[in-house]
Amino acid sequence: MAQVTRPSSPPQPPSRERRPEADRSSLISSFNFAFEGVIYALRTQRNMRIHFGAAALVLIAGLALGVSRVELLALLIAAGLVIVAELLNTAVEAAIDVATTSFDPRAKVAKDVAAGAVLVCAFIAVGVGYLVFAERLQSPTTTVLTRVRESPVHLTVIAGILVLLIVVAVKAATGRGTTLRGGLPSGHAAIAFAGWAAVLFITAGSRHNVLVASITFLMALLVAQTRVEAGIHSTVEVIYGAVVGVLVTLAIFQVWA
Repeated sequence: MAQVTRPSSPPQPPSRERRPEADRSSLISSFNFAFEGVIYALRTQRNMRIHFGAAALVLIAGLALGVSRVELLALLIAAGLVIVAELLNTAVEAAIDVATTSFDPRAKVAKDVAAGAVLVCAFIAVGVGYLVFAERLQSPTTTVLTRVRESPVHLTVIAGILVLLIVVAVKAATGRGTTLRGGLPSGHAAIAFAGWAAVLFITAGSRHNVLVASITFLMALLVAQTRVEAGIHSTVEVIYGAVVGVLVTLAIFQVWA
C-alpha cells in the first residue's frame, strides 16, 4: 500500500518574542525597539537627517542668543513636533508599501496627507523660530549672553540633548547597535561623562569642587565599566562615548559659560 504523505506546513516567520535579547516584557528592550525606529528613519530618510541637524543648530543658536527657559521649551516642542511627524510619515509609507505593490489612488492620498502633516509641522516650527529669534537677531545685546552664563542648568540640559543627538546620528551612520545597546559610541558613557564635564564647570571655584568632581568622575567610570562587563560595549566604544560627551560639554561651557 502506498504511503500517503501529508504536505508540510509552511515555515513560520521568526518571532521577536523567541529572541531572548528582544523580550518585549523588558523595559529596556522596548526602548531599544523604539530607538531602532528612530535610527532606521535616520539611515533611510534624508529629511529626517535634515530635521535632526536643524534641531541641533536651533539649540546652539538658542545658547548663542540667550533664549529663556520658556522659549527653549517652545523650540524643543516645535523641533520635536517635526521629528515626530517625519517618523509617522515614514511609518505610513512603510505600511502602505507592505499592503500594496501596485499603484492605488488611495495609497497616494495616504502618503500625500502624511507628507502634508510634516509640512504643516515644519511651518509651525519656522514660525516659532521666527518669534523667538527675530528680535534677538535684530539687536543682540550682552545682557542675554550674561543670562546664559548664569544658567549652568540651562547649559547642562542643552549639552545633554546635543550629546544624545550626536550619539544617535553616529549610530545611524555606522549602522551598529541601538541608542541603548551596543554600537559606536556608547550612549551611556557619553551622557555619564558629559555630566562629569558639566560638574567640573558648575563647581569650579567652589570649596568642595575637587571632591564633587572626583565622585562624579568615579560614577561615570562605573557606568562605563558596567557597559563593558555586561558585554554590551567594547572598551573602544566606551572610550569614544566618553570623548564625545566630554568634548561637546566642554565646548558648550567654554564658549557660553
